[in-house]
Amino acid sequence: MIRMLTAAAIALVISITATPWAIRLLRRREIGQFIQEEIQGMHSHKQGTPTMGGVVMVVATLLGYLVSQVRIWAPDTGFRLGLQPVEPAALLGLLALVGMAGIGFLDDYIKYTRQRSLGLSKRAKFGGQALVAVLFAWGATAAGGSTQLSFARPLGINLGFFFVVWVLIMLTGATNGANLADGMDGLAAGSAALMFAAYTVISYWQFRNGTVYVATLNPLGLAVIAISMFAALLGFLWWNAPPARIIMGDVGSHAIGGLLAALALLTNTQLLLIVIGGLYVAETVSVILQVASFKLSGKRIFRMAPIHFHYDLGGWPETTVVVRFWILAGLGVALGLGIFYADYLPTLGAG
Repeated sequence: MIRMLTAAAIALVISITATPWAIRLLRRREIGQFIQEEIQGMHSHKQGTPTMGGVVMVVATLLGYLVSQVRIWAPDTGFRLGLQPVEPAALLGLLALVGMAGIGFLDDYIKYTRQRSLGLSKRAKFGGQALVAVLFAWGATAAGGSTQLSFARPLGINLGFFFVVWVLIMLTGATNGANLADGMDGLAAGSAALMFAAYTVISYWQFRNGTVYVATLNPLGLAVIAISMFAALLGFLWWNAPPARIIMGDVGSHAIGGLLAALALLTNTQLLLIVIGGLYVAETVSVILQVASFKLSGKRIFRMAPIHFHYDLGGWPETTVVVRFWILAGLGVALGLGIFYADYLPTLGAG
């Protein structure tokens, strides 16, 4: 618990104090957001808002975790400076976080250098995501992690070779969901903070109840990383809340999606992420339905997709949309945690 509190405190302080410095730096270099033509009328004031703020979130999360690994005192040795060993699960979580954030950073950087709203090509982005997926799947298998399909725990369906494909689907799905939600000030950061709070509870619960969950990989490191990202998002949200002074960019949304997918895979709650990340699922489904409807019938279901723009164009103030979507995200998180705990309850009698 001390490690978790230390990581959260460090990540929060770094995020909330370093973000203003990042805003000034990005403004000097004129690294700003490009706004889609379809929404420029209502969101033209955001044109040029500093972007790539997700870099601060990632750095704050990493430093929060690394500082928490420093051991100053131990019962057997007394006061002595040292480093605690890094758990394999934590390494895999950091791989997904940094790997996907790196892809997002390249995407943002290309947009900036070429002064356009399109960054990496689809082929290059997919290739990078596939590389992260292969490394993650290889590392999880080598460390003895489960390759079974899971909901609140493994379902007994071993994916075997297709585990790599499943990891890729998880990474790209979570990343795209976070990216789609990052369309309004504070929407992605606030909702993601709730989701990482849920995975802090889940991973720490598994650590405390290891005899029940029989975790093959120590989930404590995952709890530390999850709470670090939670705190980093809160610090970033201080400056990203409407009206945003900085935008996280693809580097931020990719980091969020990559780490969420990694946490779901490593805590054996893969399909439960659909519930916990229900807001991101709704955003993604709205885009799929919009595209399918237009291609099949020539008509649109929503005024604009993803769905938060439907309400935006319908006259809802941006803050109203954001807060109400935070509430929806919170309901998904509460339902997911409820399902997770309900799965645990039958084991109490067996224990």
